[in-house]
Amino acid sequence: MSQQILQVDQAMLETTLDRMVRKTVEETLNAMLDAEADEIAGATRYERSDGRRAYRAGHYERELTVKAGRMSLKVPKLKGAIFSSAVIERYRRREESVEEALIDMYLAGVSTRQVDDVSQLLWGDRMPSQTLSDKLKKVYAGIDAWRERPLTQDYPYVFMDGVWHKRCWGGSVENVSVLVAIGVGADGRREVLAVAEGMKEDAESWREFITGMIARGLKGVRLVTGDRCAGLVAAVGELLPQARYQRCMVHFERNVLAKVNPRNREWAADALKAVFAMESRDKALEKAESVAAEMESRKLREAAKCLREGIGETTTYLLDDYPREHRRRIRTNNMIERLNREIRRRTRVVGSFPDGRSALM
Repeated sequence: MSQQILQVDQAMLETTLDRMVRKTVEETLNAMLDAEADEIAGATRYERSDGRRAYRAGHYERELTVKAGRMSLKVPKLKGAIFSSAVIERYRRREESVEEALIDMYLAGVSTRQVDDVSQLLWGDRMPSQTLSDKLKKVYAGIDAWRERPLTQDYPYVFMDGVWHKRCWGGSVENVSVLVAIGVGADGRREVLAVAEGMKEDAESWREFITGMIARGLKGVRLVTGDRCAGLVAAVGELLPQARYQRCMVHFERNVLAKVNPRNREWAADALKAVFAMESRDKALEKAESVAAEMESRKLREAAKCLREGIGETTTYLLDDYPREHRRRIRTNNMIERLNREIRRRTRVVGSFPDGRSALM
């Protein structure tokens, strides 16, 4: 018995369905515009009525991009009244949900050029980069409100770091940093406390950054974790005198290993792990001294010097002031590094920013 096989041209079917949906939506919108015109005029087209307030004077065509595609609308013109529609806003060329989708794409790390291409592919309508930039200005108010919100609870642990990007400055492209702070509140939840452009990540930038958080209510800080940035350390000591500084353990290990030759690197890495596996700070310092002495015997004097100079501020987390169950989380800056990697992923497609406002956003 022969079998009949039904074959469907998927591409043709989808194209036909898209066309049917677009036509239906277009007819529906035009019918709604006609109904609105009739209501404003007080009578339907060609109807004789004593209650008529205006007359039809033709229409003008206007394109509108919606989720179903690009529509061609016939907007009525009236004589004796102004036509105002609740279906579409005056001068609007795209449905609000389409504009929101384009903005979401940009904020997810898609470049403005790629957003333009995606807009053409999905809705048959291009979104020039300048138009998208103008639309993005709508979110500035929300960003400013978020950055200036009051900090109402205590934040015992605060993590700070800077991420570098390129922006136009005085006619040239320079590297500037965006300073980021994440706090763990008394409720145990982590929260991005502040984001600000910090220029060269110097002491003055960090001082202004921390001062801004204090003005918004930052309090109860017991430990600040960050990289070995002299400006950050000085600003924390000056503005947060009740807090201790914890140098990121991971970055410290990398700094030490960078001064170790390849032949001794595996041994040095294991030795450093043993130092930070100690249960108390005194034992960690004692172990670090023995490792530094062994480094000197292996002619790794620069590595031994780096270890001795930095081990004190890198083992702050081992003090009795901090619970044992918190130590693995507060000894590194990994929490903020993950956020910075996400920032880099989203800004990599841009290249350089035209100004500080767009870079900050």
